[in-house]
Amino acid sequence: MTLANTRPDGRSTERTEHYTITQLAHEFAMTSRAIRFYEDQGLLAPERRGNRRIYHARDRVRLKLILRGKRLGMSLAEIREILDLYDADKTERSQLTRFVEVLAARRAVLLQQREDIDIVLAEIAVVEHECRRRLRAIDRGGSRVRTG
Repeated sequence: MTLANTRPDGRSTERTEHYTITQLAHEFAMTSRAIRFYEDQGLLAPERRGNRRIYHARDRVRLKLILRGKRLGMSLAEIREILDLYDADKTERSQLTRFVEVLAARRAVLLQQREDIDIVLAEIAVVEHECRRRLRAIDRGGSRVRTG
């Protein structure tokens, strides 16, 4: 939503984008409660006008980055650290460097999990094959001798 700020004479001074919590919740397909949670965690800091929260373009970008970080499997602490680095270093160098480190660590965890899953899937295949073999033997009237 675009809001035109006006002077006492009614002329516009500037244009700033702002959003309500409902608009952001709708745009990002999430609940207002989730957005308030991120605010409680110190990841978002909307302007307050009485009881109303006014989210600016910066808040929208931060929310987008929070959700991207969550999709990538980052913890809220890691997301907060990266967002704080951006606030401290406008060149983005420290933020990007830390982000690359977090992504590399996340990739290593996922690769290990994939390897573990492959091992379990192989074991499942062996056990399943043995169970099917034994079922065929039972169906043919074979003995119920247990193996392994």
